[in-house]
Amino acid sequence: METVMSNPFDDTEGTYLVLCNEEGQYSLWPADLDVPEGWSTVHGPAGHAACVDHVEEHWRDMRPRSLAAAMEEPNR
Repeated sequence: METVMSNPFDDTEGTYLVLCNEEGQYSLWPADLDVPEGWSTVHGPAGHAACVDHVEEHWRDMRPRSLAAAMEEPNR
């Protein structure tokens, strides 16, 4: 019998966390997995749709913070 592995990131019925790193980048993360080093929980645990809504509301600039800051510095 063939075993089918499911990807926890594809489960829209699952429970998720919203993570954010120091660069201000966001990630949806299955709530039953350990949070990776360098990331912190900023929302959840909650359903997939609520987490997506949170990311869409709060992640306005897709650039890493360091890149955004460098682009805003005046040319020397």
